[in-house]
Amino acid sequence: MKPGGNRGWLLRLVIAFSFAQGAVSMARPAVSYRALALGADERAIGVIAGVYALLPLFAAVPLGRRTDHGRCAPLLPVGVVLISGGCVFSGLADSLLAMAAWSGVMGLGHLSFVIGAQSIVARQSASHEQDRNFGHFTIGASLGQLIGPIAAGALIGGRDMAGTSALALLVAGAGAAVACTSLWRIERRTAPKSRTAAGERVPVHRILRARGVPAGIFISLAVLSATDILTAYLPVVGEERGIAPSVIGLLLSLRAAATIACRLVMTPMLRLLGRTALLTVTCLLGAVLCAGIALPVPVWALAVILAALGFCLGVGQPLSMTTVVQAAPDGARSTALALRLTGNRLGQVAAPGAAGLVAGIAGVAAPFLMLGALLLLSSGIALRSPAKPGQGRDGDGDGDGTGSGPGNRGTRGASLGRKSEI
Repeated sequence: MKPGGNRGWLLRLVIAFSFAQGAVSMARPAVSYRALALGADERAIGVIAGVYALLPLFAAVPLGRRTDHGRCAPLLPVGVVLISGGCVFSGLADSLLAMAAWSGVMGLGHLSFVIGAQSIVARQSASHEQDRNFGHFTIGASLGQLIGPIAAGALIGGRDMAGTSALALLVAGAGAAVACTSLWRIERRTAPKSRTAAGERVPVHRILRARGVPAGIFISLAVLSATDILTAYLPVVGEERGIAPSVIGLLLSLRAAATIACRLVMTPMLRLLGRTALLTVTCLLGAVLCAGIALPVPVWALAVILAALGFCLGVGQPLSMTTVVQAAPDGARSTALALRLTGNRLGQVAAPGAAGLVAGIAGVAAPFLMLGALLLLSSGIALRSPAKPGQGRDGDGDGDGTGSGPGNRGTRGASLGRKSEI
């Protein structure tokens, strides 16, 4: 399987990711509703959402090291099993402590799947295909984020909120298991194991010093934190404003649909603006739109805000993946992606906790103001970390070539698939 060849593996990976992410996106609001039914307040919701990221925070780099020096595919079924188990046992749990623990298991499973999947995309994509293939890969996440909340909203409601949210979690666990049906021939078995020329690990501090890696990590953290807080706290906003769970599910799915639309037109947007300008503008608009959620607007206006926000948030994740991969030292690209995911999980630990604190003090709309500030800072970082001269707009004419991210190394990145170093 040569980079740039048959992309059937990518289609199967997108399908599997859709089911895995759909289960997680269904489970996250269901966990919030079940916790509310069991007596949780805003602070407890923030803690449970934070625990989802706590185990992955410590596991990301070891898993990345393992993937740099071996095959990626085995992480995918392991991730599916952990996601499915976390969903099912969260539905069966009858205490907030148990729900928090199983939420952490779910997060560990999601991390395992994503590290393996992202490393496969990076390893099996030529440099000029990375923006496009990462964009297509993240469509799987957006499809899951589109379907999951609708399914959760359809099942959750009525007087028995605890029972219906538990049912939604059990269904999410079953949905995650379906992902295993697409995990065949994802990775070429004969692919050489990844090692540096000297057979040594690249130190983490060297990876973090590579130009472009810190900026990519922070932008990814901010964008994912925005998505995560939306998923966890929009149900709380709905409860306060009298919006039904089914409507909240539709609103979250609308946001995901807009993200899919964004990623479908990623290539022409890159051709028009280049990576630096695209990241800067979308983060800036996202900051304004997050602040708009804090306003007591009618449901139709909230839908418009979420659709626009979803489109803006669709840019950050795939472009930050490419930026980190192309900026990372040889032989450490999976570890660099894992560090990016560690940053994501750090944000998922800190942001919900901070959101719960500010929500308890200033109301449930306050976390969205916090997210606005975070995205505004990301916009400044993207602007201050422009591409190197000659890398701004793709040089090979297809809009996702060597890329325009900070620290891109086009000629070196072209050997990504051949060397199989992720």
